[in-house]
Amino acid sequence: MKRIIIAALSLMTLMGVNEAYAQEEPARSPNFAKLDASPMDLVLYRNQDNQPVARIIYSRPQKRDREIFGKLVPYGEIWRTGANEATELTLYQDMKVADATINAGNYTLYTIPKEKEWTIILNKKTHTWGAYEYSEEEDVVRINVPVRETSNTIEALSMAFERAEDGSGANLLIGWDDRYVKVPFKTVK
Repeated sequence: MKRIIIAALSLMTLMGVNEAYAQEEPARSPNFAKLDASPMDLVLYRNQDNQPVARIIYSRPQKRDREIFGKLVPYGEIWRTGANEATELTLYQDMKVADATINAGNYTLYTIPKEKEWTIILNKKTHTWGAYEYSEEEDVVRINVPVRETSNTIEALSMAFERAEDGSGANLLIGWDDRYVKVPFKTVK
């Protein structure tokens, strides 16, 4: 009888231990950040030999039924050309923009949108948030390019490289809402 009581008590103790383990809090998932409202993206241009020539890193704000140019992005004011950090351009080789030769390296790409044309600016100061630290003294080149209309609405700010028709380099396309611009980058020979 004594053995039965000891066995029963042992069994109850084991059941209590197992029950205690079963009641522990479940493992928690890591606290990852939610998707950014303006997610970061990267655009890379490679030459015909598949070598990298230029890279753009930028954040992609969304239209969300807002009036973009002239309202959210004011005309005539410096713009980081995206959201969050200012847009970064890396050139892996010397390139020509307008009449200026731009050395391989890292730059910030700013724009000044206007109704009919945008001023595209490559600036030496990098790793900046927004356009708050922009300084005209750090500009490497400025070029004015015409605004073009799109046939469809571009919901998120978008950038892409296209090979120049004459094979002399690439055009950087920057589009959002109902318009886009082409920025010519020519290979230095």
